[in-house]
Amino acid sequence: MIGYVSLGLLGLLTLSIPVGIVLFLLGFGVDAFFSPFPLIKGLGNLVWSTSNNATLIAIPFFVLLGEVLVRSGIATRTYAALDRWVSWLPGGLVHANIATATMFSATSGSSVATAATVATVAMPQAERLGYDPKLFSGAIAAGGTLGIMIPPSINLIVYGFLTQTSIPRLFLAGLVPGLALALGFILITVLICLIRPSLGGARRFFPVAEMLRALLQLVPIILLFTMIIGSIYKGWATPTEAAAVGVAGAIAIAAAFGGVSLKMFAESILGTVKITSMIMLVIIGASFLNFTLASAGLGNELRGFLGGLGLSPLMTILVVVGIYIVLGFFIETLSLMVVTIPIIVPLVIEQGYDPIWFGILMIVLIEMALITPPVGLNLYVVQGARKSGKMSEVMLGTIPYVLAMLAMVAALIAFPQIALMLPDALQ
Repeated sequence: MIGYVSLGLLGLLTLSIPVGIVLFLLGFGVDAFFSPFPLIKGLGNLVWSTSNNATLIAIPFFVLLGEVLVRSGIATRTYAALDRWVSWLPGGLVHANIATATMFSATSGSSVATAATVATVAMPQAERLGYDPKLFSGAIAAGGTLGIMIPPSINLIVYGFLTQTSIPRLFLAGLVPGLALALGFILITVLICLIRPSLGGARRFFPVAEMLRALLQLVPIILLFTMIIGSIYKGWATPTEAAAVGVAGAIAIAAAFGGVSLKMFAESILGTVKITSMIMLVIIGASFLNFTLASAGLGNELRGFLGGLGLSPLMTILVVVGIYIVLGFFIETLSLMVVTIPIIVPLVIEQGYDPIWFGILMIVLIEMALITPPVGLNLYVVQGARKSGKMSEVMLGTIPYVLAMLAMVAALIAFPQIALMLPDALQ
């Protein structure tokens, strides 16, 4: 059954059918050919029970927060401020791409939204200053992946919802690995540009007074992050309520900077509806597919397969990592999560691993899938913002950052406390 489902998934995706519809079609197929019961009769109840969950309300709020920040002009000011602080490093403005992506990851919750935000603001600068298009665009695509690691993260909310693990603990667990990845991206960029200075463009230096004035432009993002994360860990708000607080704060900040208008609200709400509808269709479709797969016995089949291999816990984790790397080439990241979590996570927990730790490990692998062809969404987002050049340039530019992510995977496996020290310390 595993082979039939995998082939069916890849086959339907190659036909450019929307991912949510593919998941439903696969569920119908499993029900018709492998299930002893007519599971389709429970579809209505399953759709309602999956979507009628308060935790998922956080998703449209975090999407709307990111939309407001982008369309009110706060993103442009943040990028200009960070340019003054990091462009003295070898690589110049490439570091502003990574730093801005890191800042917006702390508020948007979405990798695609983060990549789109930075790409829209940064690409005109690359063309004007003559940066190497591969490294410049690759840094934006890689930096955008931090949107699902640094809290708040939509993908961590989905993981917590599907595995019934604590979302605040997941947020804490993602903070250190997320910042470490951002630092790793900066270090690898410095190394590349020391070896090949022509790839990074000119280093830029600014007066100290101008740098200090630029810090004022970073205050809104820092305030938003403090409001969202602080309200969760002080116990004042749930993650869903904190997302609503974040939206209110983003609108207030946009109003203070004169970025509020009816057009901004209309575009933000329309973008939120489109993105949220896509996410919910994928979640509901995956829930139905997971329901049919569990009823048909796939979980027992996979558990028996891995058990029959006689692998140690470490080897089991390495096999799981290999599975996610391969599947990440072909399957959209949110779909990859919701399809595999109900099958893989119980197997990992049986081996004695912490579900919080594995959630962070999975997110790093999902981040990698966002910048590896042929389905890496951030590659297409950045290429769309470039409006010229070849897609292969973006793909080549992400290779050093993929290596940094592989190093983080190895570090998390070797030292689980990288992810667990904050949740354990503040429990």
